[in-house]
Amino acid sequence: MLVFNDLHKRFGDVTALAGLNFAAHPGRILGFLGPNGAGKTTAMRCVFGLIRPDAGSVTWDDNEIDEVTKLRFGYMPEERGLYPKMKIAEQVTYFARLSGLSSKGAAGAAGRWLNELGLADRVDSKLEELSHGNQQRVQLACALVHNPVAAILDEPFAGLDPIGVETMADVLRTLAARGTAIVFSSHQLDLVADVCQDVVIIDHGRSVLDGEVTELRRNSPTRYLEVEVDGVPWTTRVSGVHAEESNGRHRYVLGRNADIGPILDLAAADGEVTRFAFEPPNLTDLFREAVQR
Repeated sequence: MLVFNDLHKRFGDVTALAGLNFAAHPGRILGFLGPNGAGKTTAMRCVFGLIRPDAGSVTWDDNEIDEVTKLRFGYMPEERGLYPKMKIAEQVTYFARLSGLSSKGAAGAAGRWLNELGLADRVDSKLEELSHGNQQRVQLACALVHNPVAAILDEPFAGLDPIGVETMADVLRTLAARGTAIVFSSHQLDLVADVCQDVVIIDHGRSVLDGEVTELRRNSPTRYLEVEVDGVPWTTRVSGVHAEESNGRHRYVLGRNADIGPILDLAAADGEVTRFAFEPPNLTDLFREAVQR
């Protein structure tokens, strides 16, 4: 288990981490979320010693992360860290060798991962010849080529088209099923909700919400009601009930145990009710509530 223990870090007058605590479990995918500047990248870099915290620690299976343990991890930084003029098969093989694989093992693993990520026909291409999305796939191959016990991925889905997103999501699910602990950051909350079992939301360097996605949704005190009458959003004001509108959707915000019968009666009096959904908050709602922005 990868554990972030009370991490603190300041850069001059800026507090990047202010007592961050959470854990990532083997065989599970954790979405690491937060507003820009919340401290996500700083925390990820602490895993590999790229940034040293002022206080606190990151441990793996209750032990300090040493150089040998780091070789068992995979890291995909947000900023691309590859060689633009190097052929991608050679590049992935090189990173596999850095992680301790033999020459033969590294070449074989590189071929398998490039095939897995849909790049088998581009093995002799230079990185700079690839699209942004395919460069992202190469970066992921370099992070995973040695089958790490933990993978730390900073915005791995950035710039991918829908097919690329689906391919990468399937790869992460397969890797987790083999027992790897996966932590990835993303601003694509619908994607996180689809891929992750667990989430941590941080703000101003500390965790503000942490847990299993389904449990966090179920245990929220808030529910959202969407009503359509004659196929269009119902916009009638309901006494004592807060309403919000976003992207053409009109939603009523209620408590978990609210009596929705009177609202249904009001809607039915205005026409044919074609949609009536009373649901817990989605991940975007939870995020917004957690950071209060």
